[in-house]
Amino acid sequence: MDYKLNNEDYEVILNPVRYSTSIVSLGDIRYRKKRFKEPDSPSRHDLPEDDLLMYDTKENGGKSITKFFTGISTSDVYNLLGLIVVSIIVRLYRLDHPNSVVFDEMHFETLALKYIRGNFFIDMHPPLAKLLIALPGYLSRYDGILDLENESEFFESKYPYVTMRLISGILGIFIIPFSYLTIKLSGFSTNAAFLVSALLIFENALVTQSRLILLDSPLMASTAFTMLIWVKFHNEKKRPFKTWWWIWLIMTGVGLGLTVSIKWVGFFTTIFIGLLTIKDLWDLLGDLHLPLIRWVNHFLARVLCLLVIPVILYMLVFAIHFSILENSGDDAISMSPEFRHTLNGHGMNDTPIDVGYGSTITLRHFNTRGGYLHSHNHHYPSGSKQQQVTLYPFKDENNLWIIQKETDPKIPFETINPSWIYHNTLIRLSHVLTEGWLHSHNIKPPVTNSDDQNEVSVYGSKDHSDTNDLWRVEIVDHEKSDSDSGRRLRAIHTKFRLFHINSGCYLYSHSNKLPEWGFKQQEVTCGKGATFINTIWYIETNSHPKLPSDTKMVNYKKLGFFEKFIELNQVMWTNFKSISLHPYLSHPSSWILLKRGIGFWAQEHYQIYLIGNPFIWWTSTLTVLIFVIEKLNTILKAKRGYIDRFSGKIIFLKNKNVHVCLTNRESNII
Repeated sequence: MDYKLNNEDYEVILNPVRYSTSIVSLGDIRYRKKRFKEPDSPSRHDLPEDDLLMYDTKENGGKSITKFFTGISTSDVYNLLGLIVVSIIVRLYRLDHPNSVVFDEMHFETLALKYIRGNFFIDMHPPLAKLLIALPGYLSRYDGILDLENESEFFESKYPYVTMRLISGILGIFIIPFSYLTIKLSGFSTNAAFLVSALLIFENALVTQSRLILLDSPLMASTAFTMLIWVKFHNEKKRPFKTWWWIWLIMTGVGLGLTVSIKWVGFFTTIFIGLLTIKDLWDLLGDLHLPLIRWVNHFLARVLCLLVIPVILYMLVFAIHFSILENSGDDAISMSPEFRHTLNGHGMNDTPIDVGYGSTITLRHFNTRGGYLHSHNHHYPSGSKQQQVTLYPFKDENNLWIIQKETDPKIPFETINPSWIYHNTLIRLSHVLTEGWLHSHNIKPPVTNSDDQNEVSVYGSKDHSDTNDLWRVEIVDHEKSDSDSGRRLRAIHTKFRLFHINSGCYLYSHSNKLPEWGFKQQEVTCGKGATFINTIWYIETNSHPKLPSDTKMVNYKKLGFFEKFIELNQVMWTNFKSISLHPYLSHPSSWILLKRGIGFWAQEHYQIYLIGNPFIWWTSTLTVLIFVIEKLNTILKAKRGYIDRFSGKIIFLKNKNVHVCLTNRESNII
């Protein structure tokens, strides 16, 4: 039955954020941690605020339960043990089968080997889960070669793939007790907690992910841990700044840091916790009995624990990542020269800082990290059909150029005493191996076929040059500690543009690649109105036979941790945005009804196919819909002054000095 209440006299206590310890009830106030002995216990003012609202008259005989996890009984412990045992069997039985690569295992096993060998690599996900995956190989001192080119290839006998899968399996097992405790401590019944955990044990998709070397199981475990600890913190909100309040708040921050350090998608967990935190702070701000300085303390505590601690933990994971990957690797070419200079095997010898006419240099593009200005004895298939000019990411003799004066190009550079090259000076650049000149003209490039771009080539010979080979040096930036580098060209310190006199364009490069005939190297053009930063160059190496022996030498500065941290995350984000859509990509709309799965592995008569448990998925979808409908119904009734009868539960109402207790049978004055 429903009870009609006088809206002016009674306030139905249905606000869980203010009165309840449940983080998920959103108005469904059914259970409390502490319980009353009798329905006619002392009035509302005689009870601690945290004990008020409701207690269960059926479960546990009304007895109070006080343990490390308040609200967890001995029967809960037995339930947890049973659930964990079943979960171990489901997730770890025959973990060695199949003994071949399944789905993305090959990718993460390759990265694990790079950790073992200390070779630098770039992945689109943060390092924490990959560090855990690599740990068994490191502890087992595995030093073999994982020579796998395709999925479904078999592992060699010594490769510790079972132990690596065990990491995912153990973390998958942790999801079960974390979920049980979260449901229980959120104020729901033991039966509800047991049901949720049991369903998760046999959820096909979770089981599959937990048995393979993937990042999903660590991500789910850390997310579940974070939500559990947040519920514990929320249950302590009536005892702010006490020991356990601080412990749970700090541990929530640790959970957020772990989650984001596994996959960036974990940032959505941070957003969720952040929204709940904002709601808490807003409620506290509306409490007129709370001093402002106390509210500020609440705000600062949450900033420290939920923002600063996760950031520190995230950075600590990258510090471990950098300390292990000390050697150069194939992915190092995507990093800046300064970053690569910190890796073993990729350093550069000091180079003379003074650059003059007759200097042999390598010219590097500033923005795209595409590499060195490069030419080779291959020609464009269209346009002028002259010698190609590209950006090449590796050191090579075809990257060498000689700076010559605008006049007298025939004079051997070995005989020229170096004279400095100042801002707005005209120069020619001679390609060392082919002896042609860096050249541009009013012909469209073969790839970027636009009116504001001209082709750049190498043309002419040692004895022949024309005015299309003239470039003006325009210094645009320099090392602030070296004032001379702002007036004249100096290696590494001076950033400059090269302006083509005849065409009125700047030497330019961007991320576009040439086709097969250009060896997939980066395109170089001469751009009018081109993006400024893509027209900036600098000299990396420099030599001249006439330089004095005491010439000052220069090299890239060593990057500190914060600079490396920021740069790597920028490159990771760039790679993340540039990836093509995965062929198995699914959209959230397909998750509701479980429309499709993913084929993970197939051999002969066996197959691994990732798909959720239809019964669990469809039932959970239906449950969400029922919950929304019921919640809307409850809210509408509350607005009209009605309150539903809760079987076996007691609800307190207040009216000045009168307190009313409603049960399923009657209304009593307390």
